[in-house]
Amino acid sequence: MNDVAVIDYGMGNLRSVAKALEHVAQKDTRVVVSNDPQQIMNAARVVFPGQGAMRDCMKELQRLELDAVVRECVKSKPFLGICMGMQVLLDSSEENNGWPGLGIVQGKVLRFADNMTDATGARLKVPHMGWNQVRQARAHALWQDIPDQSRFYFVHSYYAQPSDHNLVAGLTSYPTEFTSVIARDNVFAVQFHPEKSERHGLALLSNFLHWNGAV
Repeated sequence: MNDVAVIDYGMGNLRSVAKALEHVAQKDTRVVVSNDPQQIMNAARVVFPGQGAMRDCMKELQRLELDAVVRECVKSKPFLGICMGMQVLLDSSEENNGWPGLGIVQGKVLRFADNMTDATGARLKVPHMGWNQVRQARAHALWQDIPDQSRFYFVHSYYAQPSDHNLVAGLTSYPTEFTSVIARDNVFAVQFHPEKSERHGLALLSNFLHWNGAV
């Protein structure tokens, strides 16, 4: 069976992610929501969703002994991080007065400034919430059939800043550009929620289910 495991560490809208994957999956693909390390390790693909704070995410991963599982999975199989599942891959976050992440991707997670304004001078709210465009910074298999500057759904107050700009696969403006997609080898991680992003989000999830992890 061609399983895709959705990591369940008690945070994030797991049901929505699983249902969206099931919607685009072929008959030979089974979507499992699991916190069982062995079941996750045995899956052909892994999805790491999440919402909330970096501190809470890391504490739950460590409590369930899933931090080591994530580190192992990113070495060898197609891996999709979503929202907090993207941020926690980095070294650290400014959230909670500073908190360490998994350190899989070098870089840090920063908070949007409170005094941001758009081109008209109107105040921009934090969190960044709603639909926004993603500029495809470089070609990738998961962008197949998704036009550049397509709109996806965001909900976040913090954003990733990887140390290596070559890992940036997508950029979004609010009001200046921030990294909204990171890609490295078999890892693809997004700040937005593909499960809430309608047609283009479903296309990205479908591409992930057909992706062999090659760049």
